[in-house]
Amino acid sequence: MILGAGPTGLGAAYHLNKLGHTTWQLFERNSHVGGLSASFVDDKGFTWDIGGHVLFSHYAYFDQAVAEALGDEYYEHQRESWVRILQTWVPYPFQNNVRHLPDHALRECVNGLRSLHGNRAQAADFHEWMRSVFGSGIVKYFMEPYNRKVWGVPLETMSKEWIAERVSVVDLARIERNIAEQRDDLSWGPNNTFKFPKKGGTGAIYESIAGRLRDRIFLDHEMSVVDLEQKQVSFANGRVENYDVLINTAPLDLLVASCGSLPEAVRALAEDLVHNSGLIVGLGCEERRDDAKCWMYFPEDNSPFYRVTNFHNYSRFNVPGGDTDRYSSLMCETTYSPYKLEDKANIIDETVQGLVNSGMIHEPQIQRIVSQYLIDIPHSYPVPTLGRDKALSVIQPYLESKDVYSRGRFGAWKYEVGNMDHSFMQGVEVIERLFAGGGEPTLNGRV
Repeated sequence: MILGAGPTGLGAAYHLNKLGHTTWQLFERNSHVGGLSASFVDDKGFTWDIGGHVLFSHYAYFDQAVAEALGDEYYEHQRESWVRILQTWVPYPFQNNVRHLPDHALRECVNGLRSLHGNRAQAADFHEWMRSVFGSGIVKYFMEPYNRKVWGVPLETMSKEWIAERVSVVDLARIERNIAEQRDDLSWGPNNTFKFPKKGGTGAIYESIAGRLRDRIFLDHEMSVVDLEQKQVSFANGRVENYDVLINTAPLDLLVASCGSLPEAVRALAEDLVHNSGLIVGLGCEERRDDAKCWMYFPEDNSPFYRVTNFHNYSRFNVPGGDTDRYSSLMCETTYSPYKLEDKANIIDETVQGLVNSGMIHEPQIQRIVSQYLIDIPHSYPVPTLGRDKALSVIQPYLESKDVYSRGRFGAWKYEVGNMDHSFMQGVEVIERLFAGGGEPTLNGRV
């Protein structure tokens, strides 16, 4: 049995189907597939994703699955991402392009790098790691305010172990050369080129994959109770199903809460699984927007959001009738958590004002907003806290001893391997492990 029809659950189902297995069932709590990679069309005809997804991959297997799903119905883009700060635009990654900053901030950033102190290997947490790698200036202007905004937790509570390819580190000589030669440094990162479906948003990938497996996918089935001893799942609609092996892709904290007979030591460790939540505000405008940027980062406190995507640039069919001469769309992402409260009732108005404050739109353009769409994500990012790895080292082996394999962005609770391709392959690789003894390289950080 598989719980959840997001990328991980569908990856497992896809691979089972490829291997010729038919004695499996997949249960999804929503009335649609895709999980956090689903897409929606609002009543004005604008398409919205659940956040700023882009399609890039570390895996040939995932590439093949996407190719089967989309055929040639996709666009390919060169990433153009920027940071809005101090009333100017700095190309991403910020630390490689500080030459665009006003003189006083540029001096602080470079002097901070020249006078680095501390040992990154000995840093106790993410906050200490940042200061030892980027110096006081870059931390002050970008790294600290942006990361507090996106994570919504004290950075001192986060580990440094998740970093890997998620954060571009610093080469002082390269930065000074960029300043001297007035050169932009834009190519860092695995997503410097990316694909996007022509129609249907990111969710089109997973709708297509699920379409071939529909006879074994059951929607509107929310997990209620998991009986580890009887190997039964009870659903909120009253259905009860037995399993021999359970692949769970629901959030691990919710799975633990649903299990009635866990040792207290295992249950207690789930308290160290911290997550934030997100509010996605989609604003559809009856106005052409000539702005080549893909997505933009906003570290300052004059806006609630940390990222904004020119979503009409990903596909013209993200706006009504594919008419980007008439319409445009902005997708804005804001984090909330117990440490970072947001007013959901007023988040759309605050987002619009934040766009004005940061120079993204001007006051008269507010009247051209013809669609407002809000998505509330209770589980947005699994936070890599200092206690996470210890908790996982106990919870996951215990569940596996009961034939429960929890995988995916929130099932495995590993942000660093939580992209779409990672998540899909976690589903594929757990099936390989079960049938052929594979080592699950993605889950274990061997991508």
